[in-house]
Amino acid sequence: MSRLIPSRVALLVVALSWTAVAIPLNLAAQQKGGANEEVSQDSRSVQLTALEEFNSLIGGWRGVAQPQRGSNKGAWSETAEWVWEVSKTSAAVRYTVKEGKQLVSGRFTYDPEKEQFTLDGVFDDKSERRYVGRFAGNKLTLDTEPDESGATHQMVVTRLNEKRTLVLYQTRLANQKQFARVAEVGYTREGTKLAEEGVDGPECVVTGGKGTTKLEYKGKTYWVCCTGCRDAFLDDPEGIIADAAERAKKKAAKKPKS
Repeated sequence: MSRLIPSRVALLVVALSWTAVAIPLNLAAQQKGGANEEVSQDSRSVQLTALEEFNSLIGGWRGVAQPQRGSNKGAWSETAEWVWEVSKTSAAVRYTVKEGKQLVSGRFTYDPEKEQFTLDGVFDDKSERRYVGRFAGNKLTLDTEPDESGATHQMVVTRLNEKRTLVLYQTRLANQKQFARVAEVGYTREGTKLAEEGVDGPECVVTGGKGTTKLEYKGKTYWVCCTGCRDAFLDDPEGIIADAAERAKKKAAKKPKS
């Protein structure tokens, strides 16, 4: 019996040692997880701010596409919808087209490091393309890298006014210097505009656009501009409300003092 006691003591010492190591590691992991969550929320805030450029596009649109300008040859009609996609860690805008012959579905995101927008698109022929670009005034111009054939594809989104938007598809072959038109879709908004910053009335608590749908939370009323923002609010109401309060502070700080 006396010979077993040292072995038991040794095992107890080893167990206590492992416990002493595990507790700090656990705490470190928890602290790292909290830090990562804060970074993700900061990243989402930056993305939301940049993607506010799309607020005037949120909602449904009716489009007529023309491969040749001023000609109905090969023309078609389509409908489109722009909707926010907001999670606890990221923000994006989804662009979905029905009955079209070019883009079928696209997801716009923002890269804070490169300060540019990215569109990951799926087309009618099942092909997928990644575009990158920036806004200049009322135009967002996005280009792809050259594909296997050397062709570069381009999309130009032009916001003419609150009810009219153009989406131009162009291609430049490897031996060409200029882009050639593939088709242009002229969109007219369905109904009234849904998300435009600075308009009168309630603001979307998620994006700052025009609120159209009312939600209740803890006895208070909040507004959202689309189904994407509704889902984001229901998923993380406290986080969304905190972001909205911070956004309001920044907006107030920018206003000139009278």
